Amino acid sequence: MIIQLHHPSSKETVDEAIQFLEAMGLSCHHVSTPDSTLLVVYAGQLQDPRSVRRCPGVSDVHHISDEFKLVSSQWKQGRSTVKIGENDFGPKSFHSIMGPCSVEGAEQLESVAKFLVSQGVSFIRGGVFKPRSSPYSFRGMGFEGLNLFREVADRYGLSIVTEVMEVAQIEAMASQVDVFQIGARNMQNFNLLEAVGKSGVPVLLKRSMSGTIEEFLHCAEYVYNVGNDKIILCERGIRTFEGAYRNTLDVNAISYLQARTHLPVIADPSHGVGLRRHVVDVGLAAVAAGADGLLVEIHPRPDSAVSDRNQTLYFDQAAHLIEGGKKFRALREALMH
Repeated sequence: MIIQLHHPSSKETVDEAIQFLEAMGLSCHHVSTPDSTLLVVYAGQLQDPRSVRRCPGVSDVHHISDEFKLVSSQWKQGRSTVKIGENDFGPKSFHSIMGPCSVEGAEQLESVAKFLVSQGVSFIRGGVFKPRSSPYSFRGMGFEGLNLFREVADRYGLSIVTEVMEVAQIEAMASQVDVFQIGARNMQNFNLLEAVGKSGVPVLLKRSMSGTIEEFLHCAEYVYNVGNDKIILCERGIRTFEGAYRNTLDVNAISYLQARTHLPVIADPSHGVGLRRHVVDVGLAAVAAGADGLLVEIHPRPDSAVSDRNQTLYFDQAAHLIEGGKKFRALREALMH
């Protein structure tokens, strides 16, 4: 159950409401976002559900059967929109987030930024801290790379999406980053999820290669539970028995997630298939399934990229995907409405 209090509510009103509910044998958690004051009831049994409406300061009551409450579509009817800078992520918009797997230097970033601006793309991605399968692989330029990334992004009016790997990195990164990415390997790093939630910075949460939908949504709940409702979910491919390609993009998950949660859902076809020649096709399949955006790796010289070169697109391929994504999105809207 979620009890919505009048917003904003004073600390006295919140405390009084919590005492009222505890006297009824209910356990609850206070969540405050920029737009709402909520009490999430997570334990206890009500004899008379109507009695909750006598709670001090109550505005509305939502009965939710899902174990994850705040991200559930049972609470918020319709789809949520996440505002990042001047751009909205959600059902009425479509955005591509593109850039290199790893930030390598100024020349690379300048080239990518110029291309993105020419294509009308507002978001640039790139890793400065890289979780790698091998300890001998390139692991990013660190804060030096982040400073360079911010400088180039500001020059071209782009919003930065980059991965944070540790709680200790958050404070120093928060002022430089527009969206924190939580990578697949950290999907269930609960301390990190709570810490990025408390930062207030929008969060792009990637599904792990073996994570179920329920687990994925519970992880999003960790971020929302500390007051950050600016969450974008990303399907990036799961590990199956098939070895012909890197992962299997779970296209089913896009539609299913949009039925279970009000949060925006995007797809990462680069990791979803892991083979350059198939990334555009898989990306368009994700758009056809209803994805609110795409997260794609591109590089001015993919074959010389320091990481993920086999799944990184050339600029001309990226341009085809951007244009095709817009057309597929428009076609889907025409057919579905």
